[in-house]
Amino acid sequence: MDQKSTHRELSPLQRAGLVIAKLEEKIESLQKAAQAPIAVVSMACRFPGADSPEAFWQRLMDGEDFIGEVPAERWDKDDYFHPEVSAPGKSSTRKGGFLGSVRDFDPLFFGISPREAENMDPQQRLLLEVSWEAIERSASTAQKLKGSQTGVYVGITASDYVRNLLHDDRYEAIDTYFVTGNALNASAGRLAYTYGFNGPALAIDTACSSSLVALHEAVQGLRSGDCEQALAAGVNLIVHPSSHIGVSKMGILNDRGACRTFAEGAEGIVRSEGCGVLFLKKLDDAVRDGDPILGVIKGSAINQDGASAGLTVPSGQAQERLINKALQNAGLQGTDISYVEAHGTGTSLGDPIEVGAITRALCKGRQPEQKLRLGALKSNIGHTESASGIAGVIKVLLSLQHECIPANLHFEQPSKAIDWTAPIQVVDQHQPWPAHAAQPRRAGISAFGAVGTNAHVIIEEAPAQEQKTTTSSRALSLLALSAKDKAALQSMAASYADLLEAQPEQALDIAYSYHTGRDTFAQQFWAQGKDTTALIEQLRAFHESGQHYISAPLDQKPMLAFLFPGQGGQYPGMARTLYEQEPYFRAIIDECAEHLKEWWPDFTLTELIYGQPAEDSLLHRTDYTQPALFAVEYALAKLW
Repeated sequence: MDQKSTHRELSPLQRAGLVIAKLEEKIESLQKAAQAPIAVVSMACRFPGADSPEAFWQRLMDGEDFIGEVPAERWDKDDYFHPEVSAPGKSSTRKGGFLGSVRDFDPLFFGISPREAENMDPQQRLLLEVSWEAIERSASTAQKLKGSQTGVYVGITASDYVRNLLHDDRYEAIDTYFVTGNALNASAGRLAYTYGFNGPALAIDTACSSSLVALHEAVQGLRSGDCEQALAAGVNLIVHPSSHIGVSKMGILNDRGACRTFAEGAEGIVRSEGCGVLFLKKLDDAVRDGDPILGVIKGSAINQDGASAGLTVPSGQAQERLINKALQNAGLQGTDISYVEAHGTGTSLGDPIEVGAITRALCKGRQPEQKLRLGALKSNIGHTESASGIAGVIKVLLSLQHECIPANLHFEQPSKAIDWTAPIQVVDQHQPWPAHAAQPRRAGISAFGAVGTNAHVIIEEAPAQEQKTTTSSRALSLLALSAKDKAALQSMAASYADLLEAQPEQALDIAYSYHTGRDTFAQQFWAQGKDTTALIEQLRAFHESGQHYISAPLDQKPMLAFLFPGQGGQYPGMARTLYEQEPYFRAIIDECAEHLKEWWPDFTLTELIYGQPAEDSLLHRTDYTQPALFAVEYALAKLW
């Protein structure tokens, strides 16, 4: 009897029950997808004083802020300064958090002509560089991702560079590259174009919350299936005095350059620059693919202040609702959060409102001894504006990795406008944040837009992963470097020589990561030797002389021929090291052994090659020699 016949014999009530069960199953599936955890697979950044996550962490541990005076490359700090806020055309501060030179850029690396690069917002250039690093730090490469359903979500607000190009209304500077070089939407579109991504590409401007909103949208895109992996980014550069003057006129700019978040005497924000990029995948996909996992996004939410007390006045009620919504999305309670990376701009109005909202949302039922810890990166690097949300996420991910929360600086005296009777504590000194078996470590990150668009993201520590370590003492014997030009290749050789000297015990892992996790380019140098020391010597020599490298156009695949010895080249234990240490080589030998079972019922191919002593080995009999030699040579060819 078929299924339709069985269905017809059911009573109306039974059929309704089946329909309800299917609907419940579908609803459960949709809810599960809407709350799917998202893995942060890699990250890269540029912040004042730091050009990598490692350097950034070191600066945080040093306990210094990153604030300095406006560099001459931006504008003459004295020409546009006056201590009085009301002074026309002047800013009340010469302070800020600035990156190094933003003029340096290699356009040809990204397939961009020098002429086009001149009219290109340096924020686009910065995004290209940092996104490339984020991809390289993941388990993938740009070449592998080309044509994939990868999404790009960029938080960006400033458009200062246009004012530089059109200084004194020089409209003759407008050329064919002007629009694509300076439109905010092109910041996302250019990344998708450069890498050949086919997922959504969105530039998001919600002022100071832009990058955290971009991260939220990336999470939604992954959960809905709009993309298979995603880049979530934020960028902010201050390259023209007009925006600095404008913020000063609002009366919220700190003239002393010290952001005193949560503290008495909070004088306002300190403007800053930066760029951060996260590479994201669904957690299940990342685990399946064996990707590194830095942390897990459990939930996120966005909302709006609505009709608050003023266009730029934050709403505590909206912030409280936002955090509760993010908790609901993550399936968590307020007491599950142990640390909050606050928006924390260091203003006497905003900080008390934010702490009040955090307290109401996250401290219900919290025991006095389980204080919720608070901190704000802005006390270290200032307010990176449209990059600030991503900056906070990167700080939290590094804190989880290093099991330590960096100190919130300039917290000499707690603000009298904040209720400190609640179970909360500002992390004013580095505090351990060790992992516990009972409950994963979790943090909330907030970002609030100047005109009311708010975002909150909840991050959990990465699940335990199997550590892939090298089990043998085999010396590193090959390192094949590549770059797009000879000068870059020579510089890379020096960098890897330094790295191998500093971490000789990691030599095999370094080579493996390079060979499998970086794109291959036309200019190549192959360092070969019996051990790591020999490779370092070759790398140093190439860096100095620039000789003995290969220029191999990638669009011309070379003709390959393998020449292997015949009878007489065999010996017991041949290629034993490869069999023990190269999984792919071993798999091919084992496959050949499986095929030979029918012909060799008394022993296996691996026993023949690796299991018998030399003096009585059957390996030298022609009927055994030839299959054994073929198997080893075939496995070698497949491995290469």
